[in-house]
Amino acid sequence: MHQQQLIGVAITGSGSALPPVALDNHGVSQLVETSDEWIASRTGIRQRRLADPTTSLVELAVEAAKGAIAMAGIAPTDLDLIVLATSTADDLFGSAGKIQVELGALQAVAFDMTAACSGFVFGLATAAQFIRTGVYRNVLLIGADILSRWVNWTDRGTCILFGDGAGAVVMQAQSSDRLLGFELRTDGTQNSSLNLKFQAEPKKLVEGVTIGQGGYQPITMNGKEVYRFAVNKVPEVLEKAAFHAHINIAEIDWLILHQANQRILDAVAERLNIPPAKVISNLANYGNTSAASIAIALDESVRQGKIQPGDIIAAAGFGAGLSWGAAIFKWGK
Repeated sequence: MHQQQLIGVAITGSGSALPPVALDNHGVSQLVETSDEWIASRTGIRQRRLADPTTSLVELAVEAAKGAIAMAGIAPTDLDLIVLATSTADDLFGSAGKIQVELGALQAVAFDMTAACSGFVFGLATAAQFIRTGVYRNVLLIGADILSRWVNWTDRGTCILFGDGAGAVVMQAQSSDRLLGFELRTDGTQNSSLNLKFQAEPKKLVEGVTIGQGGYQPITMNGKEVYRFAVNKVPEVLEKAAFHAHINIAEIDWLILHQANQRILDAVAERLNIPPAKVISNLANYGNTSAASIAIALDESVRQGKIQPGDIIAAAGFGAGLSWGAAIFKWGK
């Protein structure tokens, strides 16, 4: 009986897209009682990009995807699978199918997945399974969110944090495995710490039959709880992923955390003894772009020549669910 050949995963291309309009902290201070100094000192955020009413999630996702596909050196028709990690699809039935058509990736099956700010890391792990089992060879993973649609712009605790954007990577099958390890976690007991909830209004159809219809309410968040959760849980999940990857934390070249708050980035790096020079941060420019943030930071760093082929990257996402996860991979083929 011959041994089955193991199939490896390589992350071979990246792309990102951001709306052109920026709102800086001075602009936010016209909406709520705050200041640039207050926001920057507590979060590290200076401005965020916001989609205008005519910009769709699909547009941002397609632009990011095109960058990743071009860098990977493949054609859209080579794609077997498109995974869209988002909490803010243009259509509640999903937006991945529309992305497939816009890209001309007509051979690809496409679906949405939701894991909030952990979506990109959960998506990496999900897409990798399709490659490793030999089902698909070329996968496009997109993390994209337009959270400005769902922010209460009079709530100082949340409106200062969020921005819009999309990031994408192409994952390909190859003989050597570059996705070295991952660990995913969920703690539903803390679900109420971060929500974007549907609120039903009773609607009577006929006697004895009442249904609920309504809309989604803006984001609510217990900032202290989410901060405490991230600082405690993210270092641990990174250590677990490093264990699965058979590497020491010291061997990591770059740490790319979900860009939520500079204080969280600093605290996690400090707990793991990762020097600040290895921590990639761009949240000063973009704020918290949810499922897009890790992919945007990765793409920027690759295009700046900071991240080089073969570099070991530790990525970790954390957010609503509450969910969190880490993945360790070598960049490039």
